[in-house]
Amino acid sequence: MDLKDRNCTFHRMKILIVFVLCLAGFGVLTVRLGYLMLFQSAYYTALAEELHERERSIKAARGRIYDANGTVIADNRTVCTISVIHNQITDPDAVVAALCEHLSLSEEEVREKVETYSSREIIKSNVDKSTGDAIRACDLDGVKVDEDYRRYYPFGSLASRVLGFTGADNQGIIGLEVQYEEYLKGQNGTILTLTDARGVEIDTAAEQRIEPVEGMSLYLSLDVNIQKYAEQAARKVMEQKNAKQVSVIVMNPQNGEIMAMVSVPEFDLNDPFALTGTGETEAASADSGEYQDLLNQMWRNPCINDTYEPGSTFKIITAAAGLEEGVVSLEDAFYCPGYKIVEDRRIHCHKVAGHGAENFLQGAMNSCNPVFIEVGLRLGVPGMYQYFEQFGLLEKTGIDLPGEAGTIMHRQEDMGEVELATVSFGQSFQITPLQLITTASSIINGGTRITPHFGVEARSSDGSVIREFQYDSQEQILSEETSETMRYILEQVVAEGTGNKAYLEGYRIGGKTATSEKLPRSENKYISSFLGFAPADDPQVIALITIDEPEGIYYGGTIAAPVIAEIFDNILPYLGIEKD
Repeated sequence: MDLKDRNCTFHRMKILIVFVLCLAGFGVLTVRLGYLMLFQSAYYTALAEELHERERSIKAARGRIYDANGTVIADNRTVCTISVIHNQITDPDAVVAALCEHLSLSEEEVREKVETYSSREIIKSNVDKSTGDAIRACDLDGVKVDEDYRRYYPFGSLASRVLGFTGADNQGIIGLEVQYEEYLKGQNGTILTLTDARGVEIDTAAEQRIEPVEGMSLYLSLDVNIQKYAEQAARKVMEQKNAKQVSVIVMNPQNGEIMAMVSVPEFDLNDPFALTGTGETEAASADSGEYQDLLNQMWRNPCINDTYEPGSTFKIITAAAGLEEGVVSLEDAFYCPGYKIVEDRRIHCHKVAGHGAENFLQGAMNSCNPVFIEVGLRLGVPGMYQYFEQFGLLEKTGIDLPGEAGTIMHRQEDMGEVELATVSFGQSFQITPLQLITTASSIINGGTRITPHFGVEARSSDGSVIREFQYDSQEQILSEETSETMRYILEQVVAEGTGNKAYLEGYRIGGKTATSEKLPRSENKYISSFLGFAPADDPQVIALITIDEPEGIYYGGTIAAPVIAEIFDNILPYLGIEKD
């Protein structure tokens, strides 16, 4: 075969190979096309529809919060979100002019968003409904007015650190708002509209709506009226004593339901980013980070987030442990010369001259440090720690609020007799006010450790109960006999002892005073407190007040006990507790 024939043969083979390859490629394409048409048609149809669908969210109404009487304490107000869709705008100048007029925004700011090529540009959120209606009435192409909800608190600053507040996305940030987010938040809905290839809505196409589901309503044990009484009393003593801060907790000692929790000064829940109190003056020179720190401090709840040395109110725990263990009785004799020497340390009583001879009941009524030091030493470190654990002091209370702090206590192996002595009368360790009132409740209620809480139940929008909240309790952490003895002792403290200024005619009140010196001791700053309950023979309400850094007279029995008496004078008749 000559060269010419070989070239022809080679050329024909090339054509054949190309033909076979084309035929194979066509076959592959045919198979692929068939697969897409037969098995993937739904998927690609959905993608095509998605390209022509425009989606807008319909915000769900957040569940309301109710107090113990059914009063709404967290509600919703209708607001609007104003947005523009660039491809649908037919008269940009008219849109800019109308939005600037109604929203009080600069022309430069609005025009920049109007001329932005995007599927949707939000001009402004949280616009009053009346303003939204006015913009809607302008009937401007490409301008959307979507109704939304903003949290509204009818009582302003009342129980601000308890309720908490929501952010721009309507999600809880602090307090009960964030604790019960899963019940309150609801489920957003959706509006779907069809557009043409240019992104303009098709007027003849039906609008699809997925309706939102409203959040559940939350019912609390908190009572607005008791909260007001407590806040009024706290604010009054704060102003009188020029104190840094005052906290009050009012609780049912039988089941842990909290009726009031006050920390003054409170802040405005409807404007939670505006600093109040000392933070207001510091804000002027603060940068953004410092400003946020000031806000975080303002939002803190001292009743549960902060710890302090409880002082003599802790003698309730030492006395209960000593009586339960049998290392002391009411008639045991003591002698107070004004101090007690423990190892190489002379620890003073608050009465420098001493109380002299006294029995244990009198020592409790006098709030005598040497008496309680002796009881602590009789218990010993292992015995004292046993009751710390038995009473639940070394664990958190489990309250339904975020950020609870734990007890700061010496490790058992590091506690010597000096540390044991100071702990016995409430110094050299720290607990939260909530932990103190919870432990005291278990001591006076017959010996049941309860879980303090606000949440009672969650209900749907039609009022149906979806969930009743249950809380742990631990029975018989203390015998009924010891509990009864403690109620008697604490009633005598108010009747004839250091707590006599909490006495209320016609009522049997029990309680304990405290005056604890803050660290460092050299600054001579104090926390004055009083824990009281009523009726003393069958406690239905217990309250604790702490007054931080009062000026002038700072003794708990002098300035704190009368505040609890004032609160009880208001709330005991309100709760239906009659005079004896």
